[in-house]
Amino acid sequence: MPKLVVVDHPLVQHKLSLMRRKETPTAEFRQLVKEIALLLGYEICRDLPLEDVDVETPLEMARVKMLAGKKLCLVSVLRAGNGLLEGMLDLIPSARVGHLGLYRDHVTLQPVEYFYKVPSDISERPVILVDPMLATANSAIAAVTKVKASGATDIKYACLLAAPEGVAKFHAAHPDVPVFTAAVDRGLNQQGYIMPGLGDAGDRIYGTR
Repeated sequence: MPKLVVVDHPLVQHKLSLMRRKETPTAEFRQLVKEIALLLGYEICRDLPLEDVDVETPLEMARVKMLAGKKLCLVSVLRAGNGLLEGMLDLIPSARVGHLGLYRDHVTLQPVEYFYKVPSDISERPVILVDPMLATANSAIAAVTKVKASGATDIKYACLLAAPEGVAKFHAAHPDVPVFTAAVDRGLNQQGYIMPGLGDAGDRIYGTR
């Protein structure tokens, strides 16, 4: 599929397999989400622009590379996106942070927005949307539509797991937005959950049911 990047690094795959186990406790699951997010972030940021700057080392002046332009913005799709957000911030501590509150109506499977707060200059920044699961893609499409309405044009979407149906639907709505994920699973069940998946990511991150 176009604009789909599966990060198949051995460490990512190992940590994801540990997360899939139903007996993995909340604290370990939360830590694994954070660690995978950092590894995903490394790949997502591969094409950030650089500029030449002069620095003085202990020995001499040197022309070196540093990030150019506005600092990127991480937008967490609440609440489960915050698990990924922590790992991304460990990698990019200077990033600006936005939050988008969406929950899925379990009858219609459609997203319902309840909160939105992003930097006022988000239109000038690269944006990484973080949400653990790309399942039906309804929430993901709504999230990208929302940040586009705020002026963002350079957008990437990061998740732990994706379903083929969700990826196809997402790219039909937003063909310009690449998706980065640790795995694409078999598909969705009748309740819209990814199979074999890892369960409800938010509940497993926060220990709720």
